[in-house]
Amino acid sequence: MKLAEMFSSHPNQLWHLAKQMGVNYAVGPLPKEENGLKPWDFVNLMHMKKRFNDSGLELAVIESRPPANKIKLGLPGRDEEIAVIQELIRNMGKVGIPVWCYDFMAEFNWFRTSTTTRTRGGALVSSYDHSLMKDAPFTENAPISEDQLWENLKYYLEAIVPVAEESKVKLALHPDDPPISPIRGVSRILTSASALQRAIDLVPSEYSGITLCQGTLATAGDHIPTVIRSFAEQGKLFFVHFRDVRGTAEKFEETFHDDGKTNMLEAMRTYFEVGYTGPARPDHVPTMAGEDNAHPGYELLGRLFGVGYIKGLMEAAGS
Repeated sequence: MKLAEMFSSHPNQLWHLAKQMGVNYAVGPLPKEENGLKPWDFVNLMHMKKRFNDSGLELAVIESRPPANKIKLGLPGRDEEIAVIQELIRNMGKVGIPVWCYDFMAEFNWFRTSTTTRTRGGALVSSYDHSLMKDAPFTENAPISEDQLWENLKYYLEAIVPVAEESKVKLALHPDDPPISPIRGVSRILTSASALQRAIDLVPSEYSGITLCQGTLATAGDHIPTVIRSFAEQGKLFFVHFRDVRGTAEKFEETFHDDGKTNMLEAMRTYFEVGYTGPARPDHVPTMAGEDNAHPGYELLGRLFGVGYIKGLMEAAGS
């Protein structure tokens, strides 16, 4: 397993702390638009990869997306959005960035009803309570049915999977978070491991696989070691979000890595058993004492805790 962290596109404190902790792989965003170059431009991507290289980090994954809501909703203009994503994939291949983590959540990305839930020692985590959303207004484009989304996902994959094959870039599809449907009139279709399987089977390819977000799939009720084995045996496990939760899709909260419902050592041993050698990073960490929670799930101290915990599990599983 390649232990990675999610970094900004330019060096900051985390770049240095990660190296001090022994992290050698980077998960990056799309770079900022600079000097008139779009984030998906070849030169922009090349410059970002070189910045990571010069800091001793290998850029293993891009985990952000150009605009794609028209694609997901099947609206006019989706082909123009697809063309941009095709350009991104081609340029990732030319630059040598091997994995793109993408999603198919329409209208809004991951969603929570609270980012100030108290957990161990008063640390703050995000949580979701579906009962609080029963009277939430629909989004502008709602209602959106599951059938619409499946149809639009197939159209999308038919357009980008051949480009990924040509460019040798792995497409790592992230499940919907929360894994419950609908929210604000917007259906969610990637709400379980079986739904992810259905999605990648729409346009079969060795370059179309998944991001195994342990927290999301644990929330959905999937057994994480079983999911690991299933997708690894198919060669479809491209990227891992190593995190945990407590609760169900109807009502759950994030946890420290050692305080959720998943047997994390069993999960790590399973990655070793199946021979997984791809990137994995901690995700959605608690905000700890002294931090202002300006970036819920992505403050610094919880990420340091997560990296240390994962390193310990890796050593235990590998011994």
